[in-house]
Amino acid sequence: MLCVSPATLRNNVRMDLGLSDRVYIVSGASTGLGLECARVLADEGALLVLHSGDEDELAAVAPGIGDPSRILLVPGDISDPGTETRLVAAANARFGRLDGAVISCGTPPTSSVLEAADGAWREAFESSLLGPLRLARSVGKAATAEGASMVLLLSSTVRTPVMDAGVANGLRPGLAMAAKALADELGPRGVRINNLLAGHVDSSSPLEFEDSDDLATELLETIPLRRAGLPHEFARAAVFLLSPAASYITGASLTVDGGTDRSL
Repeated sequence: MLCVSPATLRNNVRMDLGLSDRVYIVSGASTGLGLECARVLADEGALLVLHSGDEDELAAVAPGIGDPSRILLVPGDISDPGTETRLVAAANARFGRLDGAVISCGTPPTSSVLEAADGAWREAFESSLLGPLRLARSVGKAATAEGASMVLLLSSTVRTPVMDAGVANGLRPGLAMAAKALADELGPRGVRINNLLAGHVDSSSPLEFEDSDDLATELLETIPLRRAGLPHEFARAAVFLLSPAASYITGASLTVDGGTDRSL
C-alpha cells in the first residue's frame, strides 16, 4: 500500500533538476505526455518553445502550463519538412539558446499489419518517424549549450508488440534505434538523447491515454503495480532523462510501465 498516493505527489513535488532558465522545445505539447512534460518543465523553471499541430488547442492549454513570458507557441505540422528548423530558429530568436527537446512521436492509426493500407504506413512514417527524427537531428546540430539533451516520447510497443497497433509496432522500434545511433553521433559533442517507453497511462486526456475504469481487470493484473501510470509519473521520468541529473545517460530506452515488461 502506498503511504502517499501518486495523485498527491503530482501537486506537491518539485524535483529541482537544474533546469532553471534552460531552453527546451516540446513537440506535441497541446495534449498527452507532451503537455504533461511541458508542465513539469515549466515547474522546474525552464523556458519553453511549445509546438502542436493544432494551433487553437495549443493556445487553449498554454495558460495552464506556465508564465506566458517564458513560453513561445509555434504551431505547425511535424510531418512538414521545415517545421523542425522553424522551431529551432524560434528558440534561438526568442531566448538566445537551445538546450534540447522533448519530442512526441505521435500515434499511428489502429490497425493490424495485415490490414493497414500502404497509405496509412506512409502517412504514419512521415508524422510518427520522419517528422520526429528531423526535429531530433535539427536540435542535435543546433544545441550548443553545455549539457544539451533530448528525450523521445515513445511507448512500450518498442519492445513488445500490441494487438491492433501494427503500424506503431513496425515504426516505433525503428525510431528508437535511430535515437540510439544518434547517441553515438552526438556523444562526442556532449549532446545526449534517450527514449522514454511509456506503458498504460491513466488519464482523461486523449492520445493513447486510458481511463482506469476502461482497463480490463485482466490487463491490470499483468501490471505488477496493478494500475495504469499517471501522466506526471511518465513526464517526471522524461524530464529527469533530459536534465543534468542524468548527465551520464545516453542512448538508453527507459521503460516506465509499472513493471509490465518482463525483460531485464
